[in-house]
Amino acid sequence: MLAGRWHEPAFAAGGVRCAYDRAVDRSRILVVAATVIELEWVVGVESLAVGVGPVEAALGTARRLAVDPPALVLHVGIAGAKTASGIAIGEVVIGTESRYTDLNAEFPGLVKVCQPAADLLAQVAALLPDARRLPIATTAFVGGGACDVEAMEGFSVLRAAARAGIPAVEVRTISNMVEEQDRRRWDFRAGLERIADVGRLLVAEL
Repeated sequence: MLAGRWHEPAFAAGGVRCAYDRAVDRSRILVVAATVIELEWVVGVESLAVGVGPVEAALGTARRLAVDPPALVLHVGIAGAKTASGIAIGEVVIGTESRYTDLNAEFPGLVKVCQPAADLLAQVAALLPDARRLPIATTAFVGGGACDVEAMEGFSVLRAAARAGIPAVEVRTISNMVEEQDRRRWDFRAGLERIADVGRLLVAEL
């Protein structure tokens, strides 16, 4: 188990990341996903389905974190990958950062990137040695992300956690290629089964 104390969010490498200080037990985990079906595997810890898309995810996460904050937020779910990335359906991706790619503006203080703390990212990566470690785009549009991997909630969940001073990490499994227009060819089952396996391991070992 890691133990740590989390402080106010700090700007780092263009994004937001909490400073980490080993001191406090992190036994309580909140598992967050967009939908209930992505959380059916969760047993023994609290889970929260925040809804699909950046707005619902931000509102749902912030509302929950304002009451009896957990020690750790584990954000999981399925995601899409670009064909050119070479990432296959069923592969696991750990977010090295969550990028809000829909926000196309530049001015001082604008936050478009959130990062997990280095210690947290390192432990998740050690538990999932075969997982890819990549930035994950958050976008409300399929194919709208400027990263090889995209989903719709990651930045929102990590940003809400950072504002609350709570460590969070995004872990995804690939269910589809973003260029595939025929949703019947998306492999939701493979993505959901893999995220369940990965989630059980992380909940047991973090």
